[in-house]
Amino acid sequence: MRKVKLRAGIFLAPFHPLDENPTLALERDLQLAVDVENLGFDEFWYGEHHSGGYELSASPELMIAAAAQRTKRIRLGTGVVSLPYHNPLMTANRIAQLDHLSFGRLIFGAGPGLLVSDAHMLGLDATDSRRKLDEGLSVVTRLLAGEWVTEKTSWYDLRDAHCQLLPYNRDLELCVASTFSPNGGKLAAKYDAGMLCLASTMYQGFDALSINWQIAQESSAKLGRTMSPSRLRCATEMHIAETRDKAMDQVRAGYERYLQYIKNQSEQLPDSPAHLTLEDLIERQEIVVGTPDDAIAQIRRLEEKVPDFGCLLLLEKNWSAPHHLRRSLEMFARYVLPEINGDNQARVRSFDWCREKRDDFIETIMTANQKAFAQHAAETAGEAA
Repeated sequence: MRKVKLRAGIFLAPFHPLDENPTLALERDLQLAVDVENLGFDEFWYGEHHSGGYELSASPELMIAAAAQRTKRIRLGTGVVSLPYHNPLMTANRIAQLDHLSFGRLIFGAGPGLLVSDAHMLGLDATDSRRKLDEGLSVVTRLLAGEWVTEKTSWYDLRDAHCQLLPYNRDLELCVASTFSPNGGKLAAKYDAGMLCLASTMYQGFDALSINWQIAQESSAKLGRTMSPSRLRCATEMHIAETRDKAMDQVRAGYERYLQYIKNQSEQLPDSPAHLTLEDLIERQEIVVGTPDDAIAQIRRLEEKVPDFGCLLLLEKNWSAPHHLRRSLEMFARYVLPEINGDNQARVRSFDWCREKRDDFIETIMTANQKAFAQHAAETAGEAA
C-alpha cells in the first residue's frame, strides 16, 4: 500500500481542432475544471502556446483567473509559464496576484517553452531556452520571496525590481517541467521545486523518468535537502470505458483530428509520432485506451519507476466527445484511484469478516429470538396465574 495517497489532476494544453468554435472550446476547458473538482480531482493545469493553431491558450494565468472564480477547492497550475518569453518581474507580479485571486490555490509551473515557432516569433534563439529558464527562475523565486533585485543580462535589465504584492501563500509551490533531458531534475533540485514529468509514458520518456528522478534526488542531496516523491507529477493519456472496444470507438475520430496537428509539426520525420496509430501507442504502453483495470496497470508501471510519486496528471487532448470524457473521468475517480490508494481495504476487510462470522452471528440472532419467545411465554403464563 502507498505511503502517500496518489493525487489526480488534468493537464490541458489544450488541443482544439481548426473547425471548432474557439470561444466555446475555451469555455469547455473552464467547465472541465468544475467537473473534475466535483469528482474529487486535486489539480488542474493550463498551458501556454502562441502558434500552430490547435494549442490556443496563450495565457495560463487568464485561464486560471477564470477557473478560480468557478471552483472552490481544486488547485490550479500554470502548465507552464514559458519563462524565456517573459520579463521575470512581470511574471512574478502576475503569479503573486493570481495566487491572491485563487486564495492560495496556485501552483507555479515553469518551463523553457516547447514550440520553436513561438520562440521564432519573438526573435529568440530556442537553443538558449534552458539557460534562460534557469536565469528566470533565479530571479522570479527571489522576487516572490520579497527580495529586491538589480540585475542585467542579455534579455532583461532589472533595477530595484521587487514585488509590491507578495503571494497569498508564502509557501507557493513551484514546479519545473521535465521531459527527456536531465535539466528538469537539476533545476527542481536547485530551486527546491516539484517536477512536472510530461513524457512519463512516452517512448524514451518512460526510461528517462527514473533517471531524471535519480538526478533530482542526487542533486538535492548535494544541497543538503531531500526531495519527496510526493512532489513528482507524472503525465499520461488515459481514456477508459466499460470495455476496450467501447473506449476505442469513443476516441478514434478525435485522435485522427489531433493527429493532423502532429503531422503539421513533424510528419516529415520518419520517427515522428505522426505516423503512429492508436493501436501502436497502446502496444508501446504510451497511452491507455481501455478499462479501469488497464489504467490501474499503467499506474503500477509508473510506481515501479518512482514509488509513491505524488500525482497522476491526465493529458486531456480532446480525443473524445465531452460526455464520453466526463464518463471516463468519473470511472477513473470511482474505480481507479480507490484501487491505487487502497481506499476500500478497510471496507473489504469488514465485508470478509462478516462473511466469515455470518454463521455465528445468525446463531446469535436465533438464540436471541428464542430467548425473547421464552420470556414472552413465561410472562404470559405468570399473568394468567
